[in-house]
Amino acid sequence: MQRDVSVKFYSQSGLLGLPRKYSDRLVACARPIALQDGHVLFRRGDAGDGCYWLETGTLKVMVASSSGEERILAVLGPGSIVGEFSVLDGLPRSATVVAMRPSRLLFLSRADFQQSLNENPSIYQFLVSVMVQRLRQADEEAAAVSFLTVKARVARALLELASHLGTKTSKADEVLVHTNLRQTDLAALAGAVRESVSRTLSEWRRSGTVAQPARSTYLINVKKLSREAVAAE
Repeated sequence: MQRDVSVKFYSQSGLLGLPRKYSDRLVACARPIALQDGHVLFRRGDAGDGCYWLETGTLKVMVASSSGEERILAVLGPGSIVGEFSVLDGLPRSATVVAMRPSRLLFLSRADFQQSLNENPSIYQFLVSVMVQRLRQADEEAAAVSFLTVKARVARALLELASHLGTKTSKADEVLVHTNLRQTDLAALAGAVRESVSRTLSEWRRSGTVAQPARSTYLINVKKLSREAVAAE
């Protein structure tokens, strides 16, 4: 049963972008993991003993300062790969990953991955291609974000949360997002300071773009917010 679920999950592109003849072998070695809301997948500094594929649920990637202050770096939804560099370099985890919703994952150990590489050296060329593509995408995203206004970056962060945590309401173009993230977390996702995020949300509440029926709950007009998300400096 584990194999059938995994093959369906990777039916479009294969594991790590590899051809199916390789990715299916890796998936066959993977073991399922279930996390409840709030449970930690791994912590920063933990051994990099393998990588994970998120099948269902939502994860947050975060780091903490020496004083204990936390910052959210990313929110990940189904289809995301977590800790893939660890299967190559074996270095400790660079961030902490926590489930925001009940989540199901598949774990592939570094040992199993290395064994597959030894048996199939041609996998390396596909891995290099995938990693280069991801680096290019990251560079393009960074360049695009650098030209966006603070409002646009906040809008993109809220839309990202909505894509993972949102539920549609009875109104067209309206999504309800309930999350325990603070404004400082939203600011970190947007690459902005909290005060700017607070001013932006206040303006959007007046214009009907975003409402906050409760703390950490956002009622988003997706159409209006999507227009805000493309504003350049």
